[in-house]
This record gives sequence, structure tokens and C-alpha cells, in this order.
Amino acid sequence: MTSPSLLALDTATETCSVALLKDGAIVVRSEMVGQRHSERALPMVDAILRDTDTALGELDAIAFGAGPGSFTGLRIACGLAQGLAWGAGKRVIAVGNLMALAARVFEQAPDCRSVLCAIDARMHESYCAVYRRGPEILEVRAPQLARPGELAALAADVDIVAGDALAAFPEMLPDMGERLLLPALRADAGDIVRLAATQAMLACAVAPHEAMPVYVRDHVALTTEERRLRAVAS
Repeated sequence: MTSPSLLALDTATETCSVALLKDGAIVVRSEMVGQRHSERALPMVDAILRDTDTALGELDAIAFGAGPGSFTGLRIACGLAQGLAWGAGKRVIAVGNLMALAARVFEQAPDCRSVLCAIDARMHESYCAVYRRGPEILEVRAPQLARPGELAALAADVDIVAGDALAAFPEMLPDMGERLLLPALRADAGDIVRLAATQAMLACAVAPHEAMPVYVRDHVALTTEERRLRAVAS
């Protein structure tokens, strides 16, 4: 089967990245931008299209990192993907950021059968999910919020734990046992575009107005009392 042509954007973290899959090859651009995603994302898209001599109309679809992650970042990526796809008459593929991290783990660790992906969600919590290797990556446990003390139990049956929650909550490391820990591993738009090109993801492409981020958390700020109770519980 001919490889699809896809553009992917990811603004879920402080890193802004875009990737283009064309003729079976992937080109990635990535910058640490802090809170400047809205300033940098479109210029990066323009640059990658120009450098690869690609027009939006040539693409089969546009993918974006759907989360969980920064609320503002997710809205930016979703909105940009929707706008670009609408203007070009294309469909949109929402790819989970934790699944993209799992894909990176499975690519770098061929013997890994399952992974807990956990990233810092602030407020002394992590976004996490469990995935298993297969012809298509299998989501064993859907993205959820977890406190540091809960992560060891979630990691009970996995081979690897990956993501910056390991660095954010070092107190949980002794409870992880002999599992391989990858606190520095990150996913980017390159991983998202690889996943978007799979048959399972291509089949999930939707009209631009139907694309939605995956927030997981619907409560974005703790009161002083909630912070105190959270600290006691942890």
C-alpha cells in the first residue's frame, strides 16, 4: 500500500514540534518554546512544507497530539489542525500523546511487551496510561490522572515505565522495583505522524469540526484546602 502523506502537530508540552510524512520519509522540526506555541507553530508548519516542497492540498490528512497535556497547548494543536484541514478540504486524526510515547518506547526497546507512560500533570499528579505491544498498539488502561503513590500499582505488570513523571516525583522510584525506567524519554510530532499513518488511525480520521482534544482533567486549579489535603494523601 502507498504510504499516506500526513502533517502532524504537537503542542502538548513546552516543546512545539511538527512532522511531515511524505513518500515514506518523515521530516521533523522541534523547538522548546515554553508558552509561545501560538507564535511558533504556524511558522514551523510553513517551513516544513516549504522545505519539502509540499502543498497542503497534497496531504491525505492532518494529525495532532490530542493529549492529555497542557490545556492551552492541546487547544492550539487542535485548532490549528482543524483550520489547516478545513482550508485544504482534509480530514483530521487525533493521536493520543501517551500512545505516541508508548510507540517511541516500543521502537527503542524491541523486547518490551508493555509500558506505563506517565507524564507530569502538575498539581502533584500525573497523566498515565498502560499500553501493550501488538500489530497495533493496544491500550490496556486508558489515560487517567494518578497521584505519585498510585503509579507503582499501575506499573505492576509492565516491563518499562516511561515519561517525565519519574523525574517530577522521584520519591516513587524505590517502589518501581527492577523495571526499566525512562524518565527522559519524550515523544514528538514524528511519533504522532507514524501512528497516524497506521490503518487503525487512518480509519479514525474525522471531519475538522469533529476533532477533539483529550483533556482527562476537568478541574484545573486546586484551592488552598485541596492542596493541603492532596499533600497529606500523598
